[in-house]
Formats: sequence, structure tokens, C-alpha cells
Amino acid sequence: MDILIPEARVPVLAECDVLVCGGGAAGFAAAVSAARHGARTVLVERWPCVGGMATAALVTCWHRTDREKIVIDGLVEESANRLRANRWIVDVSKPRVHETHWFEPEGVKIVWHRMLDEAGVRTLCNVVAGEPILEDGRIRGALVETKRGRRALLAKIVIDATGDGDVAAKAGCPFSYGRESDGRVQGMTMMYRLCGIDDKRRRAIPPEQAKALREEMHERRRRGELPPFNPNFKPTDPCDRCIPNMSPVAGNALDEEELTRLTARAREQVHRYVDFMRERVPGFERVQVEQTGFSLGIRESRRIHGLKTLDQDMVLSAVKQPDAMGHGIWMIDIHDPMGTGYTTWSDRGDSNMVPYGQSYHIPLGMCLNDHIPNLPVVGRCASSTHEGHSSVRVQTHCMVMGQGVGTAAAMVLDAGSDLRDVNIGRLQDTLRADGVYLEDVPVDGQSSS
Repeated sequence: MDILIPEARVPVLAECDVLVCGGGAAGFAAAVSAARHGARTVLVERWPCVGGMATAALVTCWHRTDREKIVIDGLVEESANRLRANRWIVDVSKPRVHETHWFEPEGVKIVWHRMLDEAGVRTLCNVVAGEPILEDGRIRGALVETKRGRRALLAKIVIDATGDGDVAAKAGCPFSYGRESDGRVQGMTMMYRLCGIDDKRRRAIPPEQAKALREEMHERRRRGELPPFNPNFKPTDPCDRCIPNMSPVAGNALDEEELTRLTARAREQVHRYVDFMRERVPGFERVQVEQTGFSLGIRESRRIHGLKTLDQDMVLSAVKQPDAMGHGIWMIDIHDPMGTGYTTWSDRGDSNMVPYGQSYHIPLGMCLNDHIPNLPVVGRCASSTHEGHSSVRVQTHCMVMGQGVGTAAAMVLDAGSDLRDVNIGRLQDTLRADGVYLEDVPVDGQSSS
């Protein structure tokens, strides 16, 4: 059954050059970059804070190295430096690993909002980007629902950083969802913070006892006495105030009712794991769940079809792109769409990793589409296959996309052209000047830095 909504005049809440829908890692980077380069920018975010998965979902690790050197800089490095100044980040980079930082999500909320304010971005939290406003094959803005009623935000360029590609999908942009075999998307995870652990006693657990506890936990899972969990998890690993990545669920990230059930189930799973640790692991007798994520950590949903599609071969072969905005380094990291907790991260062999000391390029074309020229997407909804997406979805890579597209948006507005016509060489020079690592860009079939 349908109902007819009568026509109504909608007040304009704001007019701007660039409207960014979504304030996660990609949207934050897009908004700051566009504003710093002179575009009047508005950012809308559905939650009470910016940060997305980094804050609301407690996903607190950044990946920046090709296992020899750091190749993701720009706004990622600036954010790390600002967090470091307030002791909100821990440098953990070791030789031959991608991971470089664990950060405090409460610090990211503050640092990123400060950076938006300093850039002159008008930031509206607690506001969901709704129906796109379309006219003559272009997007003019989006409707939002506020406590004062429906309002319109008008813009020359709208950047979809919603993660799920909500605005682009509603505007009619084609998209893919899930893996080819059955349409299922990667599993989701409920992150959580523990407190009350006696770290001295935990560290004193003998290796043979730690092994026995891990085997017991796996056996209880096999018997159905414990819910599924990431098989890499060791019950003796968590330290006080740590944030384990272990509680998986799987389902449709675009179905709000199902997402509600999955979130509730994942939170219950967390307490069942903690009950086991409290009962069986020395030093965990008084462990408590201090915090669970406001949101599930959602890895995959819509992938908007772009001018280019990042695939597995581009990742694993470290393919370079003429329209590169930056580098990517993460592996093919697929979390089981059936919810077992298994991830190809566990394999950590040559078959699913970019070669040591190498990286692939993240191209502008994966963020642009041939349906609506002034509606780019950034973040995990950018154009990729299920496998390519499993690499480029991580926060640092989403920030590369955001910084590249936000900068490009400001440049083409100044030039009076569309994003697909951006002077790519000038864009790359500008990104380098802004601290982005960008090397080995092909020119006429050759590689150039």
C-alpha cells in the first residue's frame, strides 16, 4: 500500500558549495579538505558526534604502512599528530605490519570536530540526509528532517559519505550489494571496552594454562555454550580498558529492523564472553563491560557503481592508477558473511596480502559515476568488488578518498567544471602539497613520481 504525500513548501536551511552527507572518516576528510580549499561546506551527520565507525562503533585502529614505510599521510597524519598531543593515540607500528596506531575514540570526537570548526565547515549532527533533490540530471541538495520540520540543504556538489550510499541509491545510481555467490555482505562486529582486569595476574598466566583456556573457550563454542567469536581471540589477551574485536553477527545492514535485532544480539554475546572470562581466567574475576559500541561495526553494504571499480587483482598486484588520490595497503580482509567470526585476516599469507613494501593506488574514478556528475561517493560505498572492498573499506583508506574528492570538489567549483573533468595533475600536486603521499603515478604508460 502507498500513500500520497501532498506537495509542500520546504524552507531552505542552508545553501553551500559542497554538502557532505555523513561525518565518518571519509566525510570528515572530504568536508575539511573542501573547506580548506575555499568551498563553503556543510556536513550533516546522523549521530550526535562525528567519527562514524571510529567513534560510534569503537573501531580504533589505523593502518598506514606498506610493511616497510608509511604511505598514508595527509589528514590521517595530521589527525594522529593532534591526537598524540593530547595522549589520545598510541603508536604501535612494528616492522612488517600495516597497523600503526590505536586511538581513543573520545579523543577523535573532539579532534575531528575541532578540525571541522577551524576549516569553517558548518557541521549539523543529529540530522539524517534524506531524499535527494534532483533536477535535469543533477543533484541540487537533500532534504533533512529536523525537530522543527523538514528542511532543504542546497549545494552545487553533494558528496555521499553515508557509508551505505544512501543518497546515491535514492538518486537512482546503480549499485552492487554483497558477494556474487549469494548477495551476502561481510559480517559485522560489536566492539566493547573492558575494565576491572588485574593486568599483573593476567600477564602471569603460564603459556600452557593460556593455551588450555583458549581451547576450552573454542570447545564451548563448538558445543553451543558460547556464541561465535573471532577465532583469533585469546581469553587471556584483553587488558584493562582494551577494546576487543571478536563479537560477530551477520545480516542485512540496510534493514533497520534486522539491524536492531543484530545489535541487541551482539551486545548479549559480549556479556556471555565476559562471563566466561570472569569465571575461568585469572585476573578477570572483577572484569566489567565498561562500554559497547553505539553502533555495530558495519563493514559492507551498497557499493555504488563508479567510473572505475577496484577489484582484488588491483589490490594484490599493487596496481597504479593515472587518477590516483593516494595509496592503499590493506589486505583482502573478508569477515565471514555467515557470522562465524572467521576472517581472511587469519590466513595472513601471500595469497591475500599486498606484497611487502608495495601499495596500490586509490583512484578518483571509483568515487565518480556516470549517472549524476555532481554526486561523488567516498568511503566504503565507493565502487569496488566484494573482494576489493574488503581492503579499501578501512578508515585510513576512506580518509584518502575523502581528502581527494573534497579537494577535487573545491577545485572544479573554482574552475566551473565537473569532477570528471578535474585537472588530475593539478589535483595530485595539490594533494602532495597538503601532505598526501602519492608516488609512482603512471604517465603515458610509464610510472612517475
